[in-house]
Amino acid sequence: MIGDRIDVNIAGGLDVSLPRMVHVRQKFELSKISSVSETVAQEFKKPEIQSKITPGMTVALGVGSRGVNNIAACVKAVVDEIKSLGGKPFVFPAMGSHGGATAEGQREVLDGYGVMESFIGCPVKSSMEVVEIGTADDGMPIYMDKLASEADAVALVCRVKPHTNFRAPIESGIVKMLTIGMGKIIGASTLHTYGMDMFGVLLPQAAKIIMEKKNFLFGVAMVENAADETALIEIVPSEEVLEREPFLLAQAKTLMPKLQFEEIDVLVVEKIGKNISGSGMDPNITGRNCRDVDWEMSPHVKKIAVLGLTPETHGNATGLGAADVITMDVYRELDIAKTYANVITSMYLDGAAIPIIMNTDQAAIQLAVKTVVRVKPVDTKIVRISTTLEVMDLHVSENLLPYIKSNLDKFEILSEPEVMKFDANGKIYPMLAARSHVHA
Repeated sequence: MIGDRIDVNIAGGLDVSLPRMVHVRQKFELSKISSVSETVAQEFKKPEIQSKITPGMTVALGVGSRGVNNIAACVKAVVDEIKSLGGKPFVFPAMGSHGGATAEGQREVLDGYGVMESFIGCPVKSSMEVVEIGTADDGMPIYMDKLASEADAVALVCRVKPHTNFRAPIESGIVKMLTIGMGKIIGASTLHTYGMDMFGVLLPQAAKIIMEKKNFLFGVAMVENAADETALIEIVPSEEVLEREPFLLAQAKTLMPKLQFEEIDVLVVEKIGKNISGSGMDPNITGRNCRDVDWEMSPHVKKIAVLGLTPETHGNATGLGAADVITMDVYRELDIAKTYANVITSMYLDGAAIPIIMNTDQAAIQLAVKTVVRVKPVDTKIVRISTTLEVMDLHVSENLLPYIKSNLDKFEILSEPEVMKFDANGKIYPMLAARSHVHA
């Protein structure tokens, strides 16, 4: 039984020499919009958008579970525009099984992102009830949020980005939220029984049925740059979604960040969480996915150490199984029920696997370093990041400097080498000041 500490007999102990670390900054294309509200207002001037909203129309506006930068500001701007056209909007969570698969939990997720009635200017209604609105050709039932189904029309606000478990012309975005997010846990579970490798075909089919059966107005698509800033907002009318979303996904892939190394011995991730990625830490960044998903992406990472969970994830540690070692703090913060609800829905159970637990940050990093084979601890190539959303600023081991100096078009060196610092309790000193992903 796990208590407050785990005392394990490790041959030779954990007193290993860690390399010195250097603060570096990665260079990326960082174009961004200047104003969320102005961009949304401009998009609403499109005749094909304005014409969809009539006075008195109730509009259910779906919002997801990701910590998208400027999400609250974007939702508020959309609400304001709908109201200015005479519509009566309300917001509902379109997030499948997230938030512990409860109405209260999903509202709590939105609250954490600032998507609250007092800020956005309209009601927030949360329910896990669904209705069956149609069937696919093979008889698969298709579900949607009951409250949304009772509105005159539905719209969505979401981020378009590469998915963490499959590749297709349409991945994470309007179509996925329309089918999985809006279907709540029942709809999400039903679609996941087919396997994510089928999502590239299945989700567009399901989305088409939903759009035929219900008055889906548009999707407000947000695309972010490598610094987690809003690069683009486009309102896509329903009739263009299936054709337009692949182009938005291609833009997202071009703009997204990455760790610009081919091989990393130890990747230290300070925080993971559902607000960061559906997989807690984005495999598009770490290069590592579920055991049965063929990912084949760089960098090649030998060991991953996770030091904590984000407050916004509320204990949901989905994706933890991709790590090799965690801290006791992570274990204490873990909400088993929320995590299980998420991974069981996804059918990828290894996402909830609990890695080796060490008592402190220092011990976790030392164990990861010690267990890299054929490399002396002091020669270990280490990269430390805050989250997989924050990879511009890195701490890297001194032995990576030759590579960095030969690629100064990709990196900027910001400090001299320093020893990795821990307090008396083995807690690592913060790498960078905390940044917000949810308000602007």
